[in-house]
Amino acid sequence: MKTDSIFYRIFQSIPSTFFELINQPPQLASAYQFSSVEVKELAFRIDGVFLPNTPDLPIYFAEVQFQPDKKFYSCLFAEIFNYLDKTELTNNWRGVVIFPNRSVDTGNTERYIELLNSQRVTRVYLDELSSIESSSIGINTVKLIVEPESTATTKALEIVNSAREQILDVATIREIIQLIETILIYKLPRLSQEEIGKMFGLNELKQTRFYQDVFAEGKQEGREEGRQEGRKEGKLETIPQLLGLGLSIEQIAQVLGLDEQLVRQAAQSKS
Repeated sequence: MKTDSIFYRIFQSIPSTFFELINQPPQLASAYQFSSVEVKELAFRIDGVFLPNTPDLPIYFAEVQFQPDKKFYSCLFAEIFNYLDKTELTNNWRGVVIFPNRSVDTGNTERYIELLNSQRVTRVYLDELSSIESSSIGINTVKLIVEPESTATTKALEIVNSAREQILDVATIREIIQLIETILIYKLPRLSQEEIGKMFGLNELKQTRFYQDVFAEGKQEGREEGRQEGRKEGKLETIPQLLGLGLSIEQIAQVLGLDEQLVRQAAQSKS
């Protein structure tokens, strides 16, 4: 399962989930913007960062780790400290690492034990959330990622029903439904998307006025996003020719209105 991208989608759609995971008030999410940050000088990107809108609150670095990695902590802290060194922000910072269970937390810790034992870093183990009763849609969506296959579809339908009752924003409900479908597709690889739809009750759900109203707006947005993506792909296709004419990465990015890192990546992939 591409857990990191799913978590980042959850944090983007329901940012209060992140703060609930670390036992902070969910209302704190209104003071943050979830994003990714890039350190251009070092050509690396940190995908999960909560940036506060006030200097009094800390920056939160969120990392999802579902595979054992001895060098995990050295890489994590290298990225954090490099970013802190290069950014003009003066906020304090906190790190949050999400593991499926403790057995995956195998990174070498000897050189970082003071940080890990302090309030600087919070480690969350998803299998230990299973015993926590929660009415939070975000927390229950996170718990679904490690839910046993035998009960996953039942839990998923419960989450969707809760979203329908608790959330007024149509776009948020649409994103939650898509998230739930994505999680189930990865959790149940032996089944097709159509079969999952039947188990999940999505076929019946899609016939309801509620579902059609929710996704009607999304279709229009999707058409516009598709047009934008097509224009972007067309620009990327011209990069080799522009390089052949002797233009630099910076000049190409300026001409095409694209991010320099995106142009650099496209140039490397086509070389």
